[in-house]
Order: sequence, then structure tokens, then C-alpha cells
Amino acid sequence: MTQPGNGAQRDTLERLERLARIESPSFDAPASERMAEVLAEWWDAAGASVRLERTEAGANLVAEVNGVGDPLLLVGHSDTVWPHDSIETTVPWSVDGDTVRGPGVYDMKSGLLVMVAAIERLRNRRHRSVRAVIVCDEEVGSPTTQALLRSCAHSVAGAIGFESPHPDGALKVGRRGSTRVRLAVRGRASHAALDPGSGVSAIDELVDQLVAVRGIVTDTALASEVLCNVGTISGGGRANVVPAEADAEIGLRFLDAATEESVLAALHALAPVRDGAVVETQLLSHRPAWNPSSADDELLGLIATAGRSVEQTITGRPAAGAGDTNLLGSLGIPTVDGFGPRGGGAHAVTEHVSLASLGERIDLLEAVLADVPAPTA
Repeated sequence: MTQPGNGAQRDTLERLERLARIESPSFDAPASERMAEVLAEWWDAAGASVRLERTEAGANLVAEVNGVGDPLLLVGHSDTVWPHDSIETTVPWSVDGDTVRGPGVYDMKSGLLVMVAAIERLRNRRHRSVRAVIVCDEEVGSPTTQALLRSCAHSVAGAIGFESPHPDGALKVGRRGSTRVRLAVRGRASHAALDPGSGVSAIDELVDQLVAVRGIVTDTALASEVLCNVGTISGGGRANVVPAEADAEIGLRFLDAATEESVLAALHALAPVRDGAVVETQLLSHRPAWNPSSADDELLGLIATAGRSVEQTITGRPAAGAGDTNLLGSLGIPTVDGFGPRGGGAHAVTEHVSLASLGERIDLLEAVLADVPAPTA
């Protein structure tokens, strides 16, 4: 296979800019519709049968491409972490040689282009069957689309995720489980100077509860390490009012189901330190741990073999971050992630992608899909 020529690179770059300029933060249903419409146009032109599945979070795209054998499932998402106007202010669109910058170009609008570009190249050739699903709420844990992902995974030969790879380009085989919880505290308001004794400070209670959370996740009796990040804290209103409400959103990462079960049970059992306070742990989203299997290694081997045909060396290893492939891998479906192009700065103002790597990933996926499975006896 050859790298895309300058004309092909220009076309790919124009497409990437078009997607980047459709700013699509999670839970923005109209923005997800605009993304889905553009992607549906491209997939339809590539010969796919396309449908849109809508949830309360927005529009999700499912594309079916007829071919040989059970389909490979290609998995992506259209939402980003960036609010509207980021492309004009925080992460402006720019192209400097091989480096392309803009909101969502790395995570993961470039990965969406890899999928459809490879299908376009294979339209008039013999190739594997393909099913693609692009959800609109991955960045917030896919709370409305897990049922759709399960449905799309039915009877597939394997699943490939188009999130970003490891920094060296290695694919991802295995991911930590990811769970988001909200720790909500209710106290009782009062005047902070005239009647402080009748108040119950929700903020003071939350601080003490977060200390307890730290003890839970660092307990040496746990089966494995837990990553814990208190991502947001909010509460109160004025310095002269004892605050009646406070809450924190916590992100947790697990290597195994037993540790997750133990930690979540302890969080749900948290008891108030202060009389009159109420503490509640709410589960916001959950992705199970995906531990690599021999089936995953076999799919990685198939991709590596295809890579050699386009002069690429492909390796894979586990990753700390979570994504929709957590669910698929945990279901026992042969799964590999990280098929997006190299770059960096996911969720940061330095977000960027390599245009050359984007072309390489298109070449690689074309080679994988052109490797038709042998007929069964």
C-alpha cells in the first residue's frame, strides 16, 4: 500500500477541519445531529447502509457494509470535551507541517476519518464485512448508549476501537475499569456568626468524607491499585452562611471487578460525621475492567500481520484510560483499541494529531479489512 498522495492528504485534511468545526460537546444533541449527518453522508457514499439511533444524549450512527464473514465492529464517538467556541479561542484550528491542531482532532475525530476512508478505498474490492457504531456520549461514560453498543456487538468477529494509541503508536489491548460517582452532602443552613450552632456545614462534612474516601481507595487490603481523582467540588454560596449543600464528582479506575465491588460498597456505606448531615453516593457511569485475553491477542496478531504488508510494525499493550472497548472486551469479544492516529494533548489545549500517521492508519485498516477470512469447512 502507498501513503495517500498530496491530493488525498488535502481531502483528508479538509474533512478533518469540517468535523473539528462542528463543535460537539457531550449532551449537545443538535451538535451530535450535525456530526451524524456529515458522517452518514460519507458512509452512504462509501456504499454502507446507514441508520441513526437517537438517545436523550443525541444522535448515534450505525453503518453496515456487506462483505465476507461475520463483521468486524468499528467503534468511535462523535462527542468531545470541548465547549462551543473552543476552535476560535482555546484550541484554534491550525496546520503546521505534519501537525494539525483543533478541538477533538486527536480525541477522536481523526479516528472517525480512518474508518470511512478505508471503507471508501475498498468499495469495489473483496473485503471483510464491517459494522461501525459512532456514539455521541463516550466522553461522559456512554450513559445512554451502552445498550446500543451491546446490540451492535451481536455476532461480530471482533471489535476495533479508534481512540488514540499509546504515544509510540502501539495499540491498546486491555483497559482499567472506570467508574464515576457523585458524593452529595446535605447539611443545614444558618447565619455563620449569629447562629452558627444551629447550622450543619455541608462543606465541612464533604471535606471529612473525602478524607474517608482517600482511606478507602488506599486500603492495603484491596486486591489491586485504585486510581482516584476528585474532579469537581461545589457547594455553598456566601461566607456568612453555613452551607446546606455540597458535592464532589469522583473518578475511579480499577484493574479488576473484585476491587471495584469492594470500593463501591464502602463508598455507599459512608456515614455522616455530623449529626443532621446526610451523605449519599450516586453512581454516574460505569465501565467494567477489560483484561486482555488470548482472543484479543489473536486479533492483535491479525492486525500486526496486515501491518507488515504495508511496512508497519504493530504492537499492543494495556492502557490506563477507559473507553467503549471496556464493555466489548469485558464481554469476551476479541477487542483492540487505539487505532486512531498518533498525536497528543487529549483533553488539553495542546491537542494535536499527525497527518502522516492519519494516512498510515488508513493504510493499516484497509489492509486489515482486505484480509478476508478463509471459508469455514
